[in-house]
Amino acid sequence: MARKKSLAAQLMQAYRDAQKAKSAELKRQQQEQDRLVRAAEQERLRREREKAKQEREQAQAWARAHKEKKRLDTEEARRAQQVVLDLEKRQAAREREAEQRKRDSALQAAEAARIAKQRASEQLRGEAVERTAAVQEQVEQLQSALLRRPQGLHVHRIAVEEALLQDGPDGLMNAVDGALAQVVYPAGLRGVWRSAFAPETRQLLLEIDLPGQDVVPTVAQYRYKASAPPAVVPQPRKEAEVKELYRTLVARLALRAIDEAFAVTPPSLVDVVAFNGHAHSKDRATGKAIRPCLVSVRSSRETFEDLVLDEPELDPVQCLRHLNAVVSQHPYDLEPVRPVVTFDLKKYKLAPEVDVVAGLDSRPDLVVLDPIEFEHLIRRLFEEIGLKAWVTQASRDDGVDAVATNEDPIIGGLCIIQAKRTKNTVPAEAVRALAGVMHDKAAAKGILVTTAWYGKASHDFAQRTGRMELIDGRGLKALLLEHLGIDALIGLPKLPPGWDTRDLS
Repeated sequence: MARKKSLAAQLMQAYRDAQKAKSAELKRQQQEQDRLVRAAEQERLRREREKAKQEREQAQAWARAHKEKKRLDTEEARRAQQVVLDLEKRQAAREREAEQRKRDSALQAAEAARIAKQRASEQLRGEAVERTAAVQEQVEQLQSALLRRPQGLHVHRIAVEEALLQDGPDGLMNAVDGALAQVVYPAGLRGVWRSAFAPETRQLLLEIDLPGQDVVPTVAQYRYKASAPPAVVPQPRKEAEVKELYRTLVARLALRAIDEAFAVTPPSLVDVVAFNGHAHSKDRATGKAIRPCLVSVRSSRETFEDLVLDEPELDPVQCLRHLNAVVSQHPYDLEPVRPVVTFDLKKYKLAPEVDVVAGLDSRPDLVVLDPIEFEHLIRRLFEEIGLKAWVTQASRDDGVDAVATNEDPIIGGLCIIQAKRTKNTVPAEAVRALAGVMHDKAAAKGILVTTAWYGKASHDFAQRTGRMELIDGRGLKALLLEHLGIDALIGLPKLPPGWDTRDLS
């Protein structure tokens, strides 16, 4: 039974076998499907690998191409950079060469400029030395104006004496002027001369125009200044030194003029030289031309010949003081002085002015004064009052003792002055005589001054004329005290009518 199976068992077996075969077929199909899937997956993976490989190869090829391109670009850039570098090197070399040429040119220009500057500096230094030397020479000429006097002027004395014999005083003055015109002075120091001769007093009057302040250099020296640009700059002279140089120059020229005047004139004809030195300038306050007198002196030949003008130690200012000259204390500032001698007023011959006030005692007696001193005292009085007065010479004065002018445009005019130094009453005839002189000289006013007194007839006559002023001793004494500070005495032998004792003392 074991060997023989039933149909059912066979069917079961067959079913089982069929199921088994089906399972096997399914398994096989599944395996085949799995194989196909695996094959497909493998194919896909292969294709992906192949694609990835291709992509890698392409990427590698691109990378290689890019790298090659980059290399080529780098190489090209390097070559271009090299070209640029080469160009820059050549440009730099050219620039260096140009810079070197520029430096060389600049060095040459700098050297040329240095040489030119050095030459210019040397030229300016030389100019400073030359200009300083010129200034020093100018100052030396000023300081030697007295020492370098001309020699041999005595040869003109014969011609001067002959001129006097032929043409009188005018001929003498012309001969003196001609002789002095030949004297050579340093440039700028010679001025215009005027002369007058008084044969009665053997006096020669000189008036010259002194050089102006600009004759003294206000520069002490010139120096080279290394500024930008360099220049020659002046170094100012001290103001005090400038003024002192001008002051001594005025004194030197005055002494030289007097010396030359004595040299060309014979001693028998000229015994006294009176000198006035004036300067032409402008008044800074008004702008008008002025001509102040800076020095005035009157010296005799004997006194002057005692001077040693060639002595280098001689002080010209002190020398003028020794001669009792009137010298401006500030000549550079054109401070004027009153001349001791003045020239004529066309109509009148004028006498030397004497400073009587300086020589009077503290209480002078007017009656005992010398007549000439008394006239000069009256002149000083009227000058102090405000008039311009001059004393006439004692001879041929037409009854005029002094001439005065009043510059007032309304009440001014010529004034005739007579001075009577007497102890007795002034006669009425003297008053009438003054009126006649006033009429003859066309004077605007007449003044009669006396140390004594006037009578009633004299006062009445003066009052009728209306242009006469009578000043008696009392009035004169009061005027002298008021204007000159002189407390004078009047030594009359008797007391005039109406006077008090104190009027005399």
